[in-house]
Amino acid sequence: MPHLLQSTFLPSTSSSPHLRPTTHSQNRLLHLSRPARRTRISAKIREIFMPALSSTMTEGKIVSWVKSEGDKLSKGESVVVVESDKADMDVETFYDGFLAKIMVEEGGVAAVGSAIALLAETEEEIAEALAKAASSGGGSIEAAPSAEVKEIKAEVEKIVEKAGPPAAEKEVKVLGSSVHPASEEGKRIVASPYAKKLAKELKVELGRVVGTGPLGRIVAKDVEAAAAEAATPVAASPSGGAAAKTAAAAAGIALGSVVPFTTMQGAVSRNMVESLSVPTFRVGYTITTDALDALYKKIKSKGVTMTALLAKATALALVKHPVVNSSCRDGNSFTYNSSINIAVAVAIDGGLITPVLQDADKADIYTLSRKWKELVDKARAKQLQPHEYNTGTFTLSNLGMFGVDRFDAILPPGTGAIMAVGASEPTVVATKDGRIGMKNQMQVNVTADHRVIYGADLAQFLQTLAKIIEDPKDLTF
Repeated sequence: MPHLLQSTFLPSTSSSPHLRPTTHSQNRLLHLSRPARRTRISAKIREIFMPALSSTMTEGKIVSWVKSEGDKLSKGESVVVVESDKADMDVETFYDGFLAKIMVEEGGVAAVGSAIALLAETEEEIAEALAKAASSGGGSIEAAPSAEVKEIKAEVEKIVEKAGPPAAEKEVKVLGSSVHPASEEGKRIVASPYAKKLAKELKVELGRVVGTGPLGRIVAKDVEAAAAEAATPVAASPSGGAAAKTAAAAAGIALGSVVPFTTMQGAVSRNMVESLSVPTFRVGYTITTDALDALYKKIKSKGVTMTALLAKATALALVKHPVVNSSCRDGNSFTYNSSINIAVAVAIDGGLITPVLQDADKADIYTLSRKWKELVDKARAKQLQPHEYNTGTFTLSNLGMFGVDRFDAILPPGTGAIMAVGASEPTVVATKDGRIGMKNQMQVNVTADHRVIYGADLAQFLQTLAKIIEDPKDLTF
């Protein structure tokens, strides 16, 4: 294909993207947006662009380069790990060649569509690529270490300085088993690329860190905790305010410091600000949960989760009230979504994400529960694929496990409604025969887009939801 021999050193309208992103769990091809046209250079040297890994991504951070300058690359081979606003993803090359020049170093941030590296078709063209990169200013592009790594380093140094050098006879806490639970007989340590990078920066031995990710995988927070723990010798516990300060320092929190948003926090911030442009209203409802609680106790041993039960009940109610499952994106029309995809808010280290239970009305409760556990594990390891977090049509946010009895949730952009679920608590109520009784009840509050959904719509939806939860026989079919 002759057009493949044309390339640019600045973002250009290439005939096809040069990279494809994949999550660590599966290799899947995603569509990448094309960069804007700039000056073209005739050469068999191609740019590697920062891909768009999600519809909301505007920039990405280089977590780690899988390949080094001068390495030979084969089509479909992973080249770099990129942190998007939702997950860490491997990015593959579409072409054979040699990695001639890395233009954005690990920890650096680049806009979607901008060049992050150069790919030479032959080894002889590497020198030409380097020369052209230098002449176009690319040779001087070197990102400073990420603010996150700098902050962690500074925190560890403060802890060491305050604690002072430990005496030779003092025993330092053992960070964990030297044989990692996810390794194969101790031969291999399983860690995310970012965790490996942090471990190198903070001089943490991964073999002594116990991972908290899926199957014992070491993630970034494990390395941070290990670095802080290793820097603090075993000594008498301080008292009063000193204890609080030491605890904050050990947790990696520098009191009084200004911390920039992570990529995920930045995405959450943008979405929340965008949601302010949507006219919303809220409707609350009290639901008796005695029957649901009894069902949960009965089938919990089979792996069923309360989240799956609530998602299933919500999905069945939405089947009867499709307008509550609709969405308005342009302000001029709305869409009756063809699928009922329940997104559930999950708090993860450094942000918030909403894994999606797709077609929740059609899946049985056991399949739904297994899928939910899988999604949560992938979310906490930052391995979700885009379709697993950006296809929700209705959102659930549950703080009941924290004892919160009621709260309001902010409507995510592009959806019609979100339901905030509080804790189920024993409540004194009046029975139908005029007596006083005790029932478990929970408060739910729905926030909805008033351009599409009206008060009567939500009231009817909540009545249906209450009937399903109070007589949950349909949830197990």
